[in-house]
Amino acid sequence: MNLPVILSGPILRRVDQSSVFVWIATSKPFQISAKLYQIHQSDKDGYHLISDQSEMECIRFGKRLFIYMIKIVADKGIFPLETLLGYNLFFTSDSTTVDLSDFGLLEPGSNSLVYGNLPYPSFFISEGKHTNILYGSCRKLHGKGEDAMVAGDRHVEETCRSLEKRPQALFLLGDQIYADNVADPLFPILTSLGRQLIGKEEPLYKVDKRLEQYPSLYKIHGRKFIMDHLCRFTSNQSHNHAIQFSEYAALYVLSWGPQVWECIQENGGLSVFEEELTNDRIHFAFSRESAVHKVYEWELRQHKQRFSEQAEELRESIASLHHIRRLLANVPTYMIFDDHDVTDDWNITQEWKENVQGTSLGRHVVANGVGAYWAFQGWGNDPDSFGQTFLKVMKRYAGRFDVESEGYKDWLYHLLNYSSWHFTAPTEPKTVFLDTRTKRGYEYSSVPEKIGRIIQETLQSPELIRQSAWPAIATSLKESGWKRGEMLIVASPTPLYGLGLIESTLHRYTNPLRLAGIPVHELFDFEAWKYNGKGFTTFLRQILNWAPRQCFIVSGDVHYASSVHTTVQSNDERKAHIIQCTSSPLNNASFSGIWGRLVQTVTWVNAWKRKKKRIVRYCDEQDRMIHQEPGIHVPENCQWKETIQYIPTDRETIMETTNNIGLLSFTETFAQNELFMSEAQEKKRVRFKRIDF
Repeated sequence: MNLPVILSGPILRRVDQSSVFVWIATSKPFQISAKLYQIHQSDKDGYHLISDQSEMECIRFGKRLFIYMIKIVADKGIFPLETLLGYNLFFTSDSTTVDLSDFGLLEPGSNSLVYGNLPYPSFFISEGKHTNILYGSCRKLHGKGEDAMVAGDRHVEETCRSLEKRPQALFLLGDQIYADNVADPLFPILTSLGRQLIGKEEPLYKVDKRLEQYPSLYKIHGRKFIMDHLCRFTSNQSHNHAIQFSEYAALYVLSWGPQVWECIQENGGLSVFEEELTNDRIHFAFSRESAVHKVYEWELRQHKQRFSEQAEELRESIASLHHIRRLLANVPTYMIFDDHDVTDDWNITQEWKENVQGTSLGRHVVANGVGAYWAFQGWGNDPDSFGQTFLKVMKRYAGRFDVESEGYKDWLYHLLNYSSWHFTAPTEPKTVFLDTRTKRGYEYSSVPEKIGRIIQETLQSPELIRQSAWPAIATSLKESGWKRGEMLIVASPTPLYGLGLIESTLHRYTNPLRLAGIPVHELFDFEAWKYNGKGFTTFLRQILNWAPRQCFIVSGDVHYASSVHTTVQSNDERKAHIIQCTSSPLNNASFSGIWGRLVQTVTWVNAWKRKKKRIVRYCDEQDRMIHQEPGIHVPENCQWKETIQYIPTDRETIMETTNNIGLLSFTETFAQNELFMSEAQEKKRVRFKRIDF
């Protein structure tokens, strides 16, 4: 397959008053420069150049993957605010220079990066009078339902010249890829494309010699045993888990745009089940020759049905990728990881972490996942924060992918021990992004549980951010220029306030399994801020210490959307007003089938009871969160108390479970959260009730 020149991008990344960063990946080396233009509101006036000063940083990953970070700097110190801006990239090789138009990306049509009759991909820098933030999480390439990012693209298309309504930023809050849940029809493409990008396969047998015993390594559905026992991972869907850096990279390339898919289609498109079966490229637990032949036939039917369903889901996603590419090119985008970007349950417990770190292959896969996250996501969040030492380590190993080299040891160490994945985005108001995966706190203190006649002490759920990690986060926020009394946005992949009726039910019905020794943390993604009262309280104290005028928390992860409004008061009379907005999933609808409908029904019945009810709870001295019963006073020695209200939608519900992307809009006087969904690639809208300050 001939690779396209532009593999992925361009993606607009960090933008502030003095610099604009653009990310792009190509299959050939270039010198890339950029120009920034002011686009006039009148088509007659056109546009004019405001900066042709740019810098380029490039890292070559193997043979055919070149990732660039282009920085455009202001000629006169700062760029204009509340002004429509556009950019173009220029690619120079062998004394020949081409720009985005030469790739057909600026012309009208389905492949265009531009909206309407604008000349270039565009954006603006807000001065903060009106804030519009798109946000969401959980986007699986073969997810069920239509991709909600299409609706996000439609919204930007509708508002591209109206800066009061146009989103100033896009927040992707985790699970931008599902490295542990790769579709069967995608797996052969993933491994083949990975080899083309890097130029070779990583010598995995040098990482773990036992891999020589597993011919299923490169077969469809053939990695579950390897991931379970050689990596000690706990994903239930790891049959095609990405292992090599090249496979993670290929998954990003295939998820963010149509370029490579167009080449794949020219070469026959998705693989055919019968062909893969004939060529012995599908792994079976039971062979045709085994004594239990009927089991093999059953397994064969399962493979074929799953392959067919996933192929259809992939085709639907592929058809919408030009919308995703255009959206990412036109809105400053900030990204933080959650577990599926690396592997399901990543660092979910201390035991999980120790088990995986105790295996050479587990460490290798986690480092590859984190390394790919940095190259495709993390680098653009705050490019200047990654110093030359970090970049040198990345370049040194990525040039050869030699797992026996000193460069590999440095690669592992830096990626597995990097402590600053959190960052503050230069939005107005500022947004501090939390790392809830690598900064966890694990305690071995026991928690007493009683189920029926069984009394047992169980392990405490982890703090999603340990107390010692908060000072560095606070420093990041302070260095951004944010001040007490200003509005603040906090991006937490997992909601601080989920729907308590879901979280409490999960806690209630999984406790018997915990007492029986079943690993429910892994089975049910048993992690939320509220499951560790100490960690929850530390988060609230941090907000109280920052003392924002209004605090907005945006989150994803939970596969439903909701809005919660709460007022928190500490025992020293400090108050915080918090609005939690959650949007999930972008493309991975989970509430389907009999179980999904049952959960929806139970939730909606309980939601109806709570829709107009204010819930009061407090935290006692033992970090236990307790709901205040009617007629009972809150103890004076409590650490904090709060009043919670679930905000209903215009449908009179407090949650939505279809694929959705959120839009948080607010001014000095009100906040409005709404959701966009895609139906036949057209935008549909659901609004939550407006909150006046």
